[in-house]
Amino acid sequence: MFKKSIVYAVFALVLFQTARLKAQDYKTENIILVTLDGLRWQEVFKGADSLLVDDTGMIKKSGSLLEDFWNEDPLVRREMLLPFLWNTIAEDGQIYGNRIYGNKVDNSNKMWFSYPGYNEVLSGFADDVRINSNDKINNPNVTLLEYLNRKPEYKGKVMAFASWDVFSYIVNEERSGVPVNAGFDIAKGDDLSPEELLTNKMQAEIRGPWDGVRLDVFTQNYAMAALKNKKPRVLYIAYGETDDWAHGNQYDQYIWSARQTDAYIREIWDFVQSDAQYKDKTTMIITTDHGRGISKTSWRSHGSSVPEGGEIWMAAIGPDTPATGEMKSEGHWQSAMIARTIFQLLGMEYPDAKAEKLIKEMVE
Repeated sequence: MFKKSIVYAVFALVLFQTARLKAQDYKTENIILVTLDGLRWQEVFKGADSLLVDDTGMIKKSGSLLEDFWNEDPLVRREMLLPFLWNTIAEDGQIYGNRIYGNKVDNSNKMWFSYPGYNEVLSGFADDVRINSNDKINNPNVTLLEYLNRKPEYKGKVMAFASWDVFSYIVNEERSGVPVNAGFDIAKGDDLSPEELLTNKMQAEIRGPWDGVRLDVFTQNYAMAALKNKKPRVLYIAYGETDDWAHGNQYDQYIWSARQTDAYIREIWDFVQSDAQYKDKTTMIITTDHGRGISKTSWRSHGSSVPEGGEIWMAAIGPDTPATGEMKSEGHWQSAMIARTIFQLLGMEYPDAKAEKLIKEMVE
């Protein structure tokens, strides 16, 4: 574990190109981590897929995808799909994972599905032995959220919102003490805001098509209400629709959801830049938990049997992230580096295996 931590710390320095900064030089005081479940790097960097935007029955209204998302130029297509990513983050931040340039981002886990992917992002390493299913089992690993929540300066200021109900287990809400609003959870308490009360009502009345995953609009509304009223210093938001629409072979819903999520992220960032606590003191990191296939049949799938299932992407924007936009240099990055990068941006070293063992002994 110790050697692995050193390697990932080096990756973190390369990612944000801040190797010369000392801890006191970082301006980041708040972190917003965002994940979009199973959104492929192909759409991120090339826009709508010509193989799938056709008349195969995945388009409810003839021509609608072509009108909203299609252009012969992939650089135009990707901006049509993800305007915030390509107009704001590409201008003021960094985007990694365009394999056309040899700029590769991958899972280090070999499972290539959700729980292992999220564990890797949040814990800082793959655990293919213990995290090898999507079952509702409390994560034995300590996540970055739990580490921070146990620090006095962050206690009670770490929050998570997710569309998939397994996140209460991934974050290990019971042990970590990090409040997780996931699946069909509602906002609770005696001081709920009007936004939370309305979202509670709407979520009860509008059911999505999946048992364990709610529509992302509810996750967004709960997260925005918390951001405005409770002012967390560390906020994790996990959107889920893209993966579920893809599994259902509904490419139109998949890319519409991707564009809507891009708008949600813009809403978050616009608020961050308007609020005194967050403005110019917040880093946002965006990524996905896994990739998926590239053919007309395999695009709906992922996992170790799909060769492209571990190919992902990352993006970042904030006061300590140089505005270099789309990264075109050859290199290899992994989602396991994110946890240590976040600690580095907050001026701390990520705990090694000894620290993790001490926390486990303290809470068991």
